[in-house]
Amino acid sequence: MARNASSGLAGSEECKERFLEMKARRTHRFIVFKIEEKKQKVTVEKLGEPCQSYDDFASSLPDNECRYGVFDFEFTTP
Repeated sequence: MARNASSGLAGSEECKERFLEMKARRTHRFIVFKIEEKKQKVTVEKLGEPCQSYDDFASSLPDNECRYGVFDFEFTTP
């Protein structure tokens, strides 16, 4: 994955693959990404199973550390 021009961080290929799986096949309810400062890249820290909830996602985030996350929220419109 290419480096972000503003941050200088590169995302791992796994980040891209897992996001595309979630988007196209809905294989994950959520993905938590972590910045590995020593490696200067973004990695996948946790994948949520399709049956997991938003509360599961929120509880997987650490209290005192930064993370990025994507959650597949299901909703119905009238």
